[in-house]
Amino acid sequence: MGNTSKKLAAKCALLTKEEQKYVAATFRAASKNSERIREEDLIVSGKVDAVSLEKFWGPQIDPRLAQYLTNFLFGCGQQKTATVDFNRFAELYVYNVRGTVEERMMVTYNCLGMDYNEDAELPYQLLKEYCESIVSTYMKIVKSSSTKRASTWLEKGFRASASHVQSLGEAVAATIGDLETAQHHCTATQLSKWLQSNILLKQLAELVYVNLYGINRRGGDESPTPMPPAAPSLLPAVEGLEAMPDYPAFIDLSHVVWINSHLPPQHQHKWRFLFSTNIHGESFSTMTGRIIDQGPSVIIVEDSSGYIFGGFATASWAFGPNFTGTDDSFLFTCVPKMRVYPATNYNDHYQYLNHHTKTLPNGLLMGGQFNFGGIWISAEPFGDGASAESCSTFRGYRRLSKEPTFRLRSLEVWAVGDKPLLDKDGDERDVSILDTNPEAKAILDMAGRTRHSEGLREQPPL
Repeated sequence: MGNTSKKLAAKCALLTKEEQKYVAATFRAASKNSERIREEDLIVSGKVDAVSLEKFWGPQIDPRLAQYLTNFLFGCGQQKTATVDFNRFAELYVYNVRGTVEERMMVTYNCLGMDYNEDAELPYQLLKEYCESIVSTYMKIVKSSSTKRASTWLEKGFRASASHVQSLGEAVAATIGDLETAQHHCTATQLSKWLQSNILLKQLAELVYVNLYGINRRGGDESPTPMPPAAPSLLPAVEGLEAMPDYPAFIDLSHVVWINSHLPPQHQHKWRFLFSTNIHGESFSTMTGRIIDQGPSVIIVEDSSGYIFGGFATASWAFGPNFTGTDDSFLFTCVPKMRVYPATNYNDHYQYLNHHTKTLPNGLLMGGQFNFGGIWISAEPFGDGASAESCSTFRGYRRLSKEPTFRLRSLEVWAVGDKPLLDKDGDERDVSILDTNPEAKAILDMAGRTRHSEGLREQPPL
């Protein structure tokens, strides 16, 4: 046992001592302290055996993924073996968490019952189901987690419903290209590019295998945790809902993961609740009062037809005649499909906000032009919105709402990342009235009067 572990570590030079320890412990439990694992110890009648592995894989793995992993470990058809050794068992973890693109391709082909070679093609439908099984397992891990981060979302009514979990899996698969019809296949070249560029899939797979192999458990704690300490945050911490026992959630945990995964990494760790029409009422003034100067934010809209969509605004919202924001901005949809539309850099019309003006539109706009925006929320009457047929600001854009104009059913704004420090949040005792009124200083200078307070400041406390 120890020798095989050392050989694997020498071969890969990737496993830490802590990882070797947990992978070996999981293997011992599954093999019942023998040198090999039998298939019946993992799968019974096509289902995970919750008796032999109830502390590891039983409660938290999608049945489809269980079958895919069995394909990798034991093989398929005439090449199928009755048992698997530690090397193969550990490779499943190493290749998914630390592997190269080629190693991850090999795992994908083997899991789907195929041998990897440059000429092999994968049915898109099969690849989509593979992605769905990984997403489903991740969500099972989150829902069974005892961590505060997961429990806070769940306690506030956010669910991981089967239909939305399936949509997230479909969205992950769809990034491979225009292969959405069932009869299409993807080539090894397409799969390689997809695995290299699809960060969300890699993060989901890593978190799934880290939990299946017990890497993140602590002594005496058998409950799975949804993410390792150093892993990117797919599910952010949540702030601002503590005092709202009846918070009316209208998006799914799958939507939170989808949106959050596309944010710049420095903003993925936390969502701060700012505004909801269901809580604060349908008031443009109330909304703007709560979202201005809060840093980057996500706006989420549900129209009267049940379509859910929104946008990521990189700049703090502020009233003004000009567009603001950067090319990290994007628009997205969650229902009926999950898609993201990044910036084209054709123009910089990322975000606009105005109210009580006579010569400019009053409302909130993301992308496009006045009267032809990707998202337009009117200030008066608040509740009216529009989404244009085309929008040159964002790549691949398609109309977000079901109809070109719509009525709001729900609208939320979440700030993402840490709250920015504003100038007025600083130590105001270091400011003289003359500092804030340069005209007064100039008048004293012209009159030849001495500014006795110039340079005198109260010392800040230690």
